[in-house]
Amino acid sequence: MRTYAIGDVHGYLDELERAHALIAEDRGACGDTAAPVIHIGDLCDRGPDTKGVIDFLLAGLERGEAWTTLMGNHDRIMARFLEDPSWIDPRLPVGLHWFHPRMGGEATLASYGIQIEPDERLSHLHARVRATVPEAHRAFVFGLPTSFGLGDVLFVHAGIRPGVPLEDQAEEDLVWIREPFLSSQADHGRLVVHGHTPSEVVEHHGNRLGIDTGTGFGRPLVPVVIEGREVWALTAAGRVEVRPG
Repeated sequence: MRTYAIGDVHGYLDELERAHALIAEDRGACGDTAAPVIHIGDLCDRGPDTKGVIDFLLAGLERGEAWTTLMGNHDRIMARFLEDPSWIDPRLPVGLHWFHPRMGGEATLASYGIQIEPDERLSHLHARVRATVPEAHRAFVFGLPTSFGLGDVLFVHAGIRPGVPLEDQAEEDLVWIREPFLSSQADHGRLVVHGHTPSEVVEHHGNRLGIDTGTGFGRPLVPVVIEGREVWALTAAGRVEVRPG
């Protein structure tokens, strides 16, 4: 089974469009225009066009594209703010919040034409955001699933907790975990494809495949194609095999 996956987008519409162009080229070369595409989450924050990213994904779904989009930790924070501005993700370090420069929420609001006013109260900002962000965007982000399984592959945003059955994984781990997942050498039963932890290249560790190549920090988005447990990165020059190790 052939599946495509795209890592953390972080509001960079141009990178998302480029990734889909590479996928379309590979699909054409394979003669498989129906192969699914999995977006691994973190659609929003840091980059300049979260609104454009969500518009792009919604338009594809309306066309009937075989696309699945998962929830990342940044998407969860955005979705929860839209519902309840007082909610703070318990996995955030003390002192961090959606609008902290490290998180990038201000860039997300700016893509909708919203600037945070000096000394603005949270309740007032929330009311403006609710009035501006389209209902279709709110419903889409709030309704994102946290995992997707296909054949021998499990797609999640951050990873899984080793030793816990897949059906018992907690949402917080699926969207936030790093350790002990990243250092685990356990056979998870499926190849776990994830983002969340950036690296300069796609990394295949045998039991997991990390595909966050740091787009949120200015690096290119690198889509991958997976056939069984074989993986290739898609580049302008074609496929580049990604081997375990």
